[in-house]
Amino acid sequence: MSHYSVELRDSIMIAHSLKDPFFGPAQSLHGATFTVDVSFVASRLNGKNVVVDIGKAMEALAATLKPLNYQNLDEFDPFDGQLTTTEFLARYIFDELAECARTGGLGEGSGNVEEIHVLLHESHFARAGYRGSVR
Repeated sequence: MSHYSVELRDSIMIAHSLKDPFFGPAQSLHGATFTVDVSFVASRLNGKNVVVDIGKAMEALAATLKPLNYQNLDEFDPFDGQLTTTEFLARYIFDELAECARTGGLGEGSGNVEEIHVLLHESHFARAGYRGSVR
């Protein structure tokens, strides 16, 4: 099946520790700067021939990332007791943006968004993400 997409980029700086021996030295408190790429995917365009309103989508992404930026995720109440891996953060961002799409927060075309792909780049060597259906 053919799809259209709109892709956006932002970034966040966080601190966290991954308190499990599995993570070796990352068990200690450390910082990370993530480049966050998000794709909004639809099989049809809206009445303006776009997937979503890019301005509204940028606002939604910024609002989703703002509570995380410059935070120690070990002290961020919604993540209490969680291992805040890159994959976990990608799913959190996906969930927030999917809800935004379902409630019209991406402007005209929100209802056409079928999938959202979130990719967090930890460095130029490593990245992890989450992709899922909005429905």
